[in-house]
Amino acid sequence: MPPVDKLLLEEALQDSPQTRSLLSVFEEDAGTLTEYTNQLLQAMQRVYGAQNEMSIATQQLSKQLLAYEKQNFALSKGDDEVISTLQRFARVVDELNSLHTELAKQVADTMIFPMIQFRERDLTEVSTLKDLFLLASNDHDAAMAKYSKLPKKRENEKLKAEAVAEVAAARKRQHQSSLQYYCALNALQYRKRVAMLDPLLGFTQGQINFFKMGVEMFSKKLEEFLSSVATMVQSIQGQLDTDAESMRLAQQELLLANETIYIPDNNTAASKPANRNLLQKAGYLNIRSKTGLVSTSWERLYFFTQGGNLMCQPRGAVAGGLILDLDNCSVMAVDCEDRRYCFQITSPSGKTGIILQAEGKQEYEEWICTINNISRQIYLTDNPEATAIRLNRTAVEAVTPTSTFQKKHESFRPERAESVRIEAASSEKSVTDAPESADPLIIPGTPIQFDLCTASEDFDQDRSVSRRTNPFGESEHDKAATSEDLLLHQVFTVRFLGSIEARTDQNDELIYETMRQVLAARAIHNVFRMTEFQMVVSSRNLRFVDPQTQVTKISFALSDVTLHATHQDNQRLIGFVVRDPDSHTESKALLTCCIFETNDDGEKICSVINLGRKITQAEKDPDALAMLMKSTTLSSDGKFLLLSQPTDKEEAEEGLESEA
Repeated sequence: MPPVDKLLLEEALQDSPQTRSLLSVFEEDAGTLTEYTNQLLQAMQRVYGAQNEMSIATQQLSKQLLAYEKQNFALSKGDDEVISTLQRFARVVDELNSLHTELAKQVADTMIFPMIQFRERDLTEVSTLKDLFLLASNDHDAAMAKYSKLPKKRENEKLKAEAVAEVAAARKRQHQSSLQYYCALNALQYRKRVAMLDPLLGFTQGQINFFKMGVEMFSKKLEEFLSSVATMVQSIQGQLDTDAESMRLAQQELLLANETIYIPDNNTAASKPANRNLLQKAGYLNIRSKTGLVSTSWERLYFFTQGGNLMCQPRGAVAGGLILDLDNCSVMAVDCEDRRYCFQITSPSGKTGIILQAEGKQEYEEWICTINNISRQIYLTDNPEATAIRLNRTAVEAVTPTSTFQKKHESFRPERAESVRIEAASSEKSVTDAPESADPLIIPGTPIQFDLCTASEDFDQDRSVSRRTNPFGESEHDKAATSEDLLLHQVFTVRFLGSIEARTDQNDELIYETMRQVLAARAIHNVFRMTEFQMVVSSRNLRFVDPQTQVTKISFALSDVTLHATHQDNQRLIGFVVRDPDSHTESKALLTCCIFETNDDGEKICSVINLGRKITQAEKDPDALAMLMKSTTLSSDGKFLLLSQPTDKEEAEEGLESEA
């Protein structure tokens, strides 16, 4: 017999759309089998009715033949031979009646009863288990919806424990019901064959026994055929028993697994760390969608990555659909509607994006790392797994410098003392013979700041932070900025990535090295959240404004921005070197390199900063200022917004008015 299709019991807990799709095929097969079984049973009952009617008819015929003798015929002479003949026929019919009665009993026992038992026991069991599985699945979905709504800011341990226990109990019930349902569907594939063959085998054997005396020559061939059918039925029954035992053992083994597999957010010490080298990921996530102007809804769907695309497959769907192209996209953790483990995926243009929610911390980190790896197009390389491991290892080494204490500790080891002295002597000799080597651009061991306000604590707080002075969000610094009648006023949306203290501001390599270390540190230390600001560029300063409250968080004088550059390959990354004139150490000002990500072109921001510097330098000479404004307007091609400013010199006013 060919092997039968089976549902994998190991896939019952994950309950993926692929498993649900395969389950629907088994359910459709079970429905077709139920309909066919009812029709077949009706035909068998009709045969049994006919056979039972034949038994009753032959019994009545025998009685009627015997009643001929008791009839008072007017012309009854010479009927003795007829009467004896009819009596013999009556005995023959009576014997036939006993045979038909036995045949009807065999048909009822070997054909009707097994089919009714198959319909009432096996098919009804499958239908009942299906209802229990759907009920458990709905309870699990309701429990997961309640768990996903747990607040993050005001976390209640009691409510969290109740929600976790409810999810675990619902998931366990769903797992148990799905295992029982899958086992019943798998066993149904065997029982279906037995149910079709066994009744016909009993019916045929009864017919053969009935006609054995009359069809002696044919019964031998039929007996051989029936013996082969009986052997086949016994073989199927043996396979069913073996497979049922293996499924029972597998079910017990799966149910004896650790209870933590039912917990949605397992943050115990025994839990596995997040895998940062994944290039493919699949699982259930909650996706946020707008249902109105201000109302939103969350839906739990099955997501998976395929190449460079993020796909989504609802339950019952045959295949998944494209959600977003992940190439060169950005992913970051966000706070959304007081939900935990939320992250946002934004397209390279910054115009489209989606917000997703994972059910646990490990899933949350692995999804972010996987999308980050795919966005860098690692999957297009010859060996994607090795490339991902190498890039992550390089990032770890980039943000793990060797400390001075570690070098000093190694120098005091006995086996290293002599080699250290030799190296020290050779280094001293090389210093006297060779020219002095250049200092590193970034001081080794310098901490990386991931918050702009924390990074600005080294600067003057009175100068950098403004307080709100009225209910409309205006501050003293904002009033001062608007009252200066600046010639240049440009606003850009930026996100702060990190900053490092620097030694020099002589070349752009400092900014490139800072970008590399900041991005590597974010990837290694799971720092996915970025603070968004509105960067206001004027001819006097750079101001970073909170987009929600319009309060200036920090401001730098444009003269203190000593260096700025964009990344060679990614124009959305831009860096500034800022000097603090109030902090001097050995006649050197404190230098800080800040890295930002912008939705605009970084070269445009650099051009605006250069223009602001030129305007500041030309303000001392009205003629030069008028010429600068004139040349800037002609060459800007609409990239810069120049606001008119009244000056004391008529030449500047005429120049501005003519260009306007």
